[in-house]
Amino acid sequence: MRILYLSQYFPPEAGATQTRAYEMARTFVRLGHAVTILAEIPNHPSGIILPAYRGKWFEHVDLDGIDVIRVWVKASPNKNFRSRMLFYLSYMFTSFFAGAFGVHGHFDLIYSSSPPLFVGIAGLALSYIKHRPFFFEVRDLWPESAIVLGELSNPHYIHWAEQVETACYRRARKIIVVTRGIQDRLLERNIPPEKLIFIPNGANIQNFHYDPIGRYDLRSELGWQDCFIAIYAGIFGLAQGFETVLQAAQLLSHHPTIRIILVGDGPAKDMIVKEAQRMNLSNLRIIPEKPRERIPAYLSAADVAIVPLRKLELFKGALPSKIFDAWACDRPVLISIDGEARQVVESAQGGHFIEPEDPQALAEALINLSTNRSECNRMGVNGRIFTAANYSRPVLAEQLCNILQNELENIR
Repeated sequence: MRILYLSQYFPPEAGATQTRAYEMARTFVRLGHAVTILAEIPNHPSGIILPAYRGKWFEHVDLDGIDVIRVWVKASPNKNFRSRMLFYLSYMFTSFFAGAFGVHGHFDLIYSSSPPLFVGIAGLALSYIKHRPFFFEVRDLWPESAIVLGELSNPHYIHWAEQVETACYRRARKIIVVTRGIQDRLLERNIPPEKLIFIPNGANIQNFHYDPIGRYDLRSELGWQDCFIAIYAGIFGLAQGFETVLQAAQLLSHHPTIRIILVGDGPAKDMIVKEAQRMNLSNLRIIPEKPRERIPAYLSAADVAIVPLRKLELFKGALPSKIFDAWACDRPVLISIDGEARQVVESAQGGHFIEPEDPQALAEALINLSTNRSECNRMGVNGRIFTAANYSRPVLAEQLCNILQNELENIR
């Protein structure tokens, strides 16, 4: 197969979206297929274009056998509605023109990963002009999630976005969903069940594993060798509700051996840093975003991973890949996500659920785990075994590859 794969976010950017796209594409290549990725000039999530890419409108490189085309976007560190729309629309147009005129040769299919929904629009347009089947990956329900989070409120824009979303669903040969919650929501909207394919998030357990040397070095660097450490590693976004984590840290101020580290970047980071400084949280450390290959060492340095989300009905269908990254490193998780994520964690016996937006519950859970290290170790091992058996990214990528091949054979 020759696959034209649209993913706005891609390495060297760090994040769950980037990792999923890279590992899917890398597996396709390993299986003998050709993949061209259309991605943005790296800037996410800070909105600041990385120094090596400044001044570039277009870049064409080989990354581990993947043909990567990076296109210019209107990036901005100021995350308001206008800047976001310019950011998304610029990728939509530049990726479309790159796919239409900058990529030569025959492709068997167009694969778009959303959100942003605008990636789907570009893929949809390319499928028309190239007369190729269109496959649409849905990692989040947009614009529904943007409306719930308050990022999108104008009724005209909402109507337009819903019309475009429906067009992507209608045109797609198959819709790939990453959670059962998204699958159920699309079934409620009368999407034919045979059109939906479930390929969840997961972890690459070959790359993510417990790192004892990294644990020792980082704990020594932090000066927290004898502490019980909880970690959040990922995007600092609006959905996580970091106020709860900061308030829990404040409640833990009288437990000097319990510490929290937050690793990452994103639109909410400035607010988090300012609020942590205002609260004078000496037991909490905020660390800049790290390359993905460094994350296993940070997870290993901790004793438990925190995976928070705000208390919204929408998130009952969420299943963050952070859960599986932590499990791959033998770390248990504390999740404040009811619904699908809670069911998976409880099935694996790989952590505990706490009520969303409840700092007292989070603080008490950390106190309890800090006094029961054997339980932490047991849940971490359970999580890794469960991930290897059910959520191995290379295995999931092979499943997707087989589905795409079968669909092409059916078309022929």
